[in-house]
Amino acid sequence: MACRSCSFSARRRTTSPATQHDIAQRLGLNVTDLTCLGHVIGAGEQHLNAGDLAERANLTTGAVTGVLNRLERAGYVHRQPDPGDRRRVRVVLDESAAARVFAVYGPHYERLGTLFADYTPDETAVLTDWFVRARAAMQLSLDEIRGSESSERDNR
Repeated sequence: MACRSCSFSARRRTTSPATQHDIAQRLGLNVTDLTCLGHVIGAGEQHLNAGDLAERANLTTGAVTGVLNRLERAGYVHRQPDPGDRRRVRVVLDESAAARVFAVYGPHYERLGTLFADYTPDETAVLTDWFVRARAAMQLSLDEIRGSESSERDNR
């Protein structure tokens, strides 16, 4: 059984970049599009707008427009007017999209579930803590790197 407390996006990050490429290719996508699709699936009924998706995927809104065009053509998502603000669109997962994605990821999730079953809840908590803290440390490092890149560009 897969880790039920883990979001799709979190579980998707347990695969290597090479594996992500292979999975994306099998789904007819590129890795960036798969990443964005993962965010849409992870949001569930709390539909993301295009700006939210850009922020989560660390992309420009222009790049997200291209991603959404490709995801729509592939039948994974569609745009829907935001009822609260007609200038915005919400990204809505097509009905069959999640099943198509989970069919590819399913065996991986089952193996992870089997692996997690070997650990006690306390051990799983320690592992979870380590990964959460490691991700936060990596994010801090990325923010510093991106900040220094911005500073270097500004000084040119």
